Amino acid sequence: MKRVLLLLPALLAAALICAPASAFTANALDISVNETGDAEVTFDYSLSWFEQIAVFFQIAQPDRELKNALESYSGKQVDVVGVETGSAVFAVRDFARIKETANGTVYTLPGLDFTAAEEKLKSYWFAPLVEADFSPAVTTIRFPDGHEEKVFNESAIPSASHTIA
Repeated sequence: MKRVLLLLPALLAAALICAPASAFTANALDISVNETGDAEVTFDYSLSWFEQIAVFFQIAQPDRELKNALESYSGKQVDVVGVETGSAVFAVRDFARIKETANGTVYTLPGLDFTAAEEKLKSYWFAPLVEADFSPAVTTIRFPDGHEEKVFNESAIPSASHTIA
């Protein structure tokens, strides 16, 4: 019995060393802006088994890092609406700047840059075991009139503007 107890940590260490690097992958970012400029932001991502364990033990908290990234680039308070495995939903008040012009109402959204979240991940003790891709495969920005803009595979999402006549 003692041999088994001594062998388990060695097997676990060997499995971690021999296992291929795990990966956090950003699948989709959806930003829906309403008439008042508030936004609902949904971030869908994939976690490897190793990262799921880290999240379970609250060693890593992707929703917190994503919230911090949204707050730093929008300059607005971000509320976490919900978190599930592989998805986090945020509410951001006054996310879009609204300006009335002769041509209509202009909605301007700030740019977002998730490279800081990637850097934060590197500070964790398990960083050598993880590969992170914070560039969403597709980012969809929806304006109040239904107009959509899409950005593909970019960790830095540029500012977007749209005029509603």
